[in-house]
Amino acid sequence: MAGAKRFRTLTGRGRALLACGVVLVLAGVLLGFPDLTRIGVLLMALPLVARLIARRRPPQLSVERHVVPTRLQPDERADVAVDFVNLGSRSTTLYTAEEQVDFVLGDRPRFLLPRLEPGARRRLTYAIRSQVRGRHRLGPIALQQQDPFGLTHVDLMVRSESEVVVLPRVVPLGAGQPAGSGMGIEGETPQMVALHGEDDVSIRAYRDGDDLRKVHWPATAHRGELMVRQEDRPARRSAVLLLDSRESGHSPGSYSGTFEWAVSAVASVATHLGRFGYTLHLATRETLAAGELDTDLDPASVLEQLAVAERGSDEEHERLVQAAQDLTERTGGLVAVVTSVDDLSMPTLAALRRPGTGAQAMVIDPDAFQQGAAEVGEVTLGHQALLHRAGWRAVPVGGQTSIPEAWQLLTASGRPGVLT
Repeated sequence: MAGAKRFRTLTGRGRALLACGVVLVLAGVLLGFPDLTRIGVLLMALPLVARLIARRRPPQLSVERHVVPTRLQPDERADVAVDFVNLGSRSTTLYTAEEQVDFVLGDRPRFLLPRLEPGARRRLTYAIRSQVRGRHRLGPIALQQQDPFGLTHVDLMVRSESEVVVLPRVVPLGAGQPAGSGMGIEGETPQMVALHGEDDVSIRAYRDGDDLRKVHWPATAHRGELMVRQEDRPARRSAVLLLDSRESGHSPGSYSGTFEWAVSAVASVATHLGRFGYTLHLATRETLAAGELDTDLDPASVLEQLAVAERGSDEEHERLVQAAQDLTERTGGLVAVVTSVDDLSMPTLAALRRPGTGAQAMVIDPDAFQQGAAEVGEVTLGHQALLHRAGWRAVPVGGQTSIPEAWQLLTASGRPGVLT
């Protein structure tokens, strides 16, 4: 059995019998009772003989595991089938099998593995589910065998492992397509009118930061608001999704409510934009470390990346924002889920929005979130105002703000700073 570790030991009954034998031998010798000594020797011999019998060669077992599906939504059930095949030339004995699984997948499955003839196959099945996102391990399998008297047991650890991925929780954000003026994403067409006689130029509403030399005065006079010229962009639409994973900005503990909210928000936005053909770029500490910031992703790939997202340091977040500057120059829109932990990083984040493009932010107040308060603090409101001045559309997130509510506020108006 390749990759197996074997352990032999006495059970509690075997150790007790051995101890009684030692006591009886000593008592028989000291008191001069040969019969008592013989009984003690017999009691000592029984567990030792049982342990010697347990030294037989371990079975040659092959273990294969089949998991359906391997990618799970939170609280979705997966069926696991474990196939045991006897590759040896001798029959196996009865074993008690226990699958070693991560605790978030539920109780460890235990079952009896019956006697297998050479070449025989046996399939055992169980089910798993989890509400905790991440990559979770299945295996190895622990096999245990006891002698008929329960004096010894042999433990075999079969090194056969698989994994399942529990994806972040995704909530629906509505059936409507993202507003073009809100996202400002590459290839957007809403609220853009083709200029007469110009195939490659369109006009759109003025946004903070646009070059005033591009103001289209006839269209401005006609519509009663500033309109600017804009060359038609490629049909491909893309967006950058940025996740603030600073440990200092999220609630503490092994399970962080604010961080899980942020991960779920990014996952939900990715799924929503993917329905309308957006190409996605994910900016997290993991994609930065892997050099995958500029990789084009579909929603399924984004969810798989977010499944393993973890909190990191402030320095990692600073490097992430700096690296995202080059990325936002080549893409059309930005959606960020950030925390209002300090005043130093927010101006750098605000500078990620390029003139003529859209940027949206959900700004989490960690204190209000942890206390379950609906109202956010002055620091969070100040960060929201800073982003508004930079042309962003931002909404504060308190302890009672849902992801659909935050998204609805961000997409409710075509102008930065108008959140109803």
